[in-house]
Amino acid sequence: MKTPATPSAATRATPDGVPGPRTAPKASGATAPDGGRPARRISRHLPLSPWLFAAPGLLVVGAFSLYPFFSTLVNAFTDRRTLVPGTFVGLDNFQELLHDEMFWIGLRNSTLYVLGVVPALVILPLLLAMLVQRHIPGITFFRSAFYTPVVASIVVVGLIWVWMLDDRGLINSLLEAVGIGKVGFLSDQWLLLLSAMTVTVWKGLGYYMIIYLAALANVPRELHEAASVDGAGAVRRFFTVTVPAVRSTMVLVAALASVSAFKVFSEVYLMAGPSGGPAGEDTTLVMLVQRVGTGLTGRVGYASAISVVIFVVTVGLMLLVLRADRKEDA
Repeated sequence: MKTPATPSAATRATPDGVPGPRTAPKASGATAPDGGRPARRISRHLPLSPWLFAAPGLLVVGAFSLYPFFSTLVNAFTDRRTLVPGTFVGLDNFQELLHDEMFWIGLRNSTLYVLGVVPALVILPLLLAMLVQRHIPGITFFRSAFYTPVVASIVVVGLIWVWMLDDRGLINSLLEAVGIGKVGFLSDQWLLLLSAMTVTVWKGLGYYMIIYLAALANVPRELHEAASVDGAGAVRRFFTVTVPAVRSTMVLVAALASVSAFKVFSEVYLMAGPSGGPAGEDTTLVMLVQRVGTGLTGRVGYASAISVVIFVVTVGLMLLVLRADRKEDA
């Protein structure tokens, strides 16, 4: 017994029983039944949504980074003071810098700080990372211990070191106990600067160690095994395998450490005091900006000119590091 054929989609029956063509579906761009706009047009407004999510962050960056940056550039060419708007003076502030003895002292100390800190922060964290990379019992404790100075407040760290290096501090007491005598760590011009460099290196070791640990994790173990088979010792494997593998990371660390060292403030300020050590001989450029540009009579225009010099020098340091890296690649 045959079942009755079902009418096809194209010839379904109409309400009066007469077969007729099926009604075609509406296009996606058709207007809504209530007379509203097509649904497709709503998508035109979607690209604005990412900007709405990014707006709070952009406002913070603009208010606390971009606006101060451009404001400093403008003020560098004026004689503005703390309570006085100031007028345009052209390059007078920069010409005054050339004859300011304290500016050259600050430039000298900031440059020496870079030369003393950067090599140590490039090499020592790498050696430390290779040490804590080993999987031995209790190594997690040492990793945490080495990273603790990074999360500690620089004010607390500075005060601890001042207490240790003071004339009646812990280190001088030990030196007197063994018959060496006191050492003027905080009273001698060069020893004070060297002490501040030591604090900077000690506090930055753990931070750059983490960066090197991430880089060392990507070095294939087969390279070390092949070098060992060829008879290479630990020192030779370090220079022929480890250093080439993490060279790009070393360039990154050198760039970050250079900028940070040239803009040093807290370590020297805490150990040398607001005066910048004996006769101000340990003043850095950032300390000079703070000294000149603050207070009710602060010379904001002149301090802004010093800030522009710091910006130009730090950008130049980064470009020099990157250029050296490109030459090495070539």
